[in-house]
Amino acid sequence: MVVPPLLRAVIMGPPGSGKGTVSARIIKHFGMKHLSSGDLLRDNMQKKTEVGILAKSYIDQGQLIPDDIMTQLMLSELKGLDRYNWLLDGFPRTVAQAEALDKECHIDTVIDLDVPFETIKCRLTARWIHPASGRVYNLEFSPPKVQGIDDVTGEPLVQRDDDKPETVSKRLQAYDAQTKPVLEYYRKKGLLKSFSGTETNKIWPHIYAFLQTKLPDVSQKDAAIPR
Repeated sequence: MVVPPLLRAVIMGPPGSGKGTVSARIIKHFGMKHLSSGDLLRDNMQKKTEVGILAKSYIDQGQLIPDDIMTQLMLSELKGLDRYNWLLDGFPRTVAQAEALDKECHIDTVIDLDVPFETIKCRLTARWIHPASGRVYNLEFSPPKVQGIDDVTGEPLVQRDDDKPETVSKRLQAYDAQTKPVLEYYRKKGLLKSFSGTETNKIWPHIYAFLQTKLPDVSQKDAAIPR
């Protein structure tokens, strides 16, 4: 039996582009190991590892974590996944990180969620919460009965700082400035596969069809076994 080569993939997309949803679906259907730089950082900070303490000192000062720290953290984690298909999320964020990753691993494909910034702004700034209960409303999908008021208590809703239009704009600009060169780096290597659209559910079938050319759908196996 011929063992198919392992798939090494990266997923990229601005905050609010649906990256979390798409990653979860990829893992479910294709059984890939998901390695998220954000999750890994939080885990290391919680456990107060050497890298975690160092990373926290940069975050607390509002600074970006240096390339070498992020690269060291991610590459040491990848060593344990050398027998698996994997999906990297949130790394590489800079060309220096991409080059360091190339020295250690061969990347097969980079999935880029190309969602218009205007769509993302509408999506993120439409979110309002009731602080006491944590109830979340979305002005587009699940608005409150009365604008700005919680359905249950009648108390005012607030918008998280992260969801305020000016903050969302800043986050998108930062992503654009930092990540455009990385997308260009992979485009030149012929590895970038961009999926454009404004709705995750409409983008997903195209990503699914693309990955099916590389990996079998493991979620179908269980369904095929007669009960």
